[in-house]
Amino acid sequence: MVNEGHQFMEDLLNEIEEKEVEQTNAHFDLLLIEIKNLEDEIAKNFEQADKEVQLIKDWALSRNSKLQDRVERIERLLERFIRESKQKTIDLPNGILKMHKKPDKVEIENLELFLQHAKTEMLTKVPESYKPDMAKIKQYVAGHMTPQKELRLLRGNLHLLTN
Repeated sequence: MVNEGHQFMEDLLNEIEEKEVEQTNAHFDLLLIEIKNLEDEIAKNFEQADKEVQLIKDWALSRNSKLQDRVERIERLLERFIRESKQKTIDLPNGILKMHKKPDKVEIENLELFLQHAKTEMLTKVPESYKPDMAKIKQYVAGHMTPQKELRLLRGNLHLLTN
């Protein structure tokens, strides 16, 4: 009888422990769900902010294009004025009007085609260049324990991953 009572208590304790483990797992599973929901809300906030930023940019472009049209009209008036005066420079109280020719500009539209037909005097030879190999640098620092003075070692931290 005592043995049955003892066994009953053992079974009851085991059942309670199993339920506690289940409840603990369920609790932490709910926390993962909460993280996912919060991350979704953060993403929605960024999307909304991007939409609002785009609205503001569109408004600014619309408004500034009208202002730029006015600037260009006024510049044409000033250009006509200086051309009619036949002077290269006119000193005015709020600025100086100057008529000067801008140098010619060359743009290469198709670099590969240009390089096939270019004369050597049109080209500049660029010497070999070097760039750091981060994997080899990390390997060197790990083997020597102290990085060179121009390097900074950032130790990795423990990171919790959630899906």
